[in-house]
Amino acid sequence: MAWWGKLLGGALGFMMGGPLGALLGGTIGHQFDNGMAGASRMGIGDNERTQAAFFTATFSVMGHIAKADGRVSEHEIQAARSLMQQMRLNDAQKKAAIDLFQKGKEADFPLDEVLQQFRSECHRRTTLLRMFFEIQVQAAMADGRMDPAESHVLHHVGQVLGFEAGQIEQLIHFVTGAAGGHAPGQSVQPIAEAYKVLGVPQSASDAEVKKAYRRLTNQHHPDKLVAKGMPEEMVKLANEKTQEIRRAWERIRDHRKAQA
Repeated sequence: MAWWGKLLGGALGFMMGGPLGALLGGTIGHQFDNGMAGASRMGIGDNERTQAAFFTATFSVMGHIAKADGRVSEHEIQAARSLMQQMRLNDAQKKAAIDLFQKGKEADFPLDEVLQQFRSECHRRTTLLRMFFEIQVQAAMADGRMDPAESHVLHHVGQVLGFEAGQIEQLIHFVTGAAGGHAPGQSVQPIAEAYKVLGVPQSASDAEVKKAYRRLTNQHHPDKLVAKGMPEEMVKLANEKTQEIRRAWERIRDHRKAQA
């Protein structure tokens, strides 16, 4: 939580600037600028700067997507609250997250500018951008379905972050496959959903399935994500995703053994 303490002290503001700095400054009451030299003297690292950008973009963009269909449902509000709970945010952080969510709902929210700066702050690290996008898809699916307007905005978000159309669809399938895991009364995950999670067709070879499993596990490794700039508070969320990946892999493995 070191990034949060320095944020409250105003130090991180010197490093942000741009639309993310404006959002964050308006949320916690600091006037931020682009004084990079001042920031370096305060010993602020790139990792802390990226963590602050991740936090700011996550909740503001979530609010924007929630409003895409013209209204924010209770399910979407609960999804944001659930994420805050998973992150174990303190009261001050929750207040900031809620305020950022509200700012994202405003008609003049600069979505493209926020995303472009966020991508830059992440140094285009694909694993971080992927995690961010997955969180947005998960929030959009909070009510069990994705509204066409939300889908349109999500695809636009993915494009601005630098993902190709096929990658965007794969990321959406990853989240929806995990969300479709266990319906009431089901003891095991539907096999089709397990393949969605790993992003491979049912015709994939055992070697291809295993390669996809290892790649996804590596991409969602909590320690690696934090080292690259994901807020420490999101470790639990990353752990849950690695568990979903493992469950899908084990479901496919066991199904194939039974069919052999």
